[in-house]
Amino acid sequence: METYTLLRSFADSWYLLFMTAFFVGIVAWAWRPGSRKVQEDVANSIFRNDDRPAEDEGQAPSHSLSQGAR
Repeated sequence: METYTLLRSFADSWYLLFMTAFFVGIVAWAWRPGSRKVQEDVANSIFRNDDRPAEDEGQAPSHSLSQGAR
């Protein structure tokens, strides 16, 4: 049996089975019961150091983009 035929038969059978099991494992890991807190923590991490409310549009800083390039 030549190398190409051997590798092709391996890719068609065992590698396909491995990749399917890997995909199912990743999906099961993402949807496991204990992951909700971790996912919520990651989703809200961009707001962690937000100490002040957003500024109104009327009170934009003087270096706003509306002045154009200099």
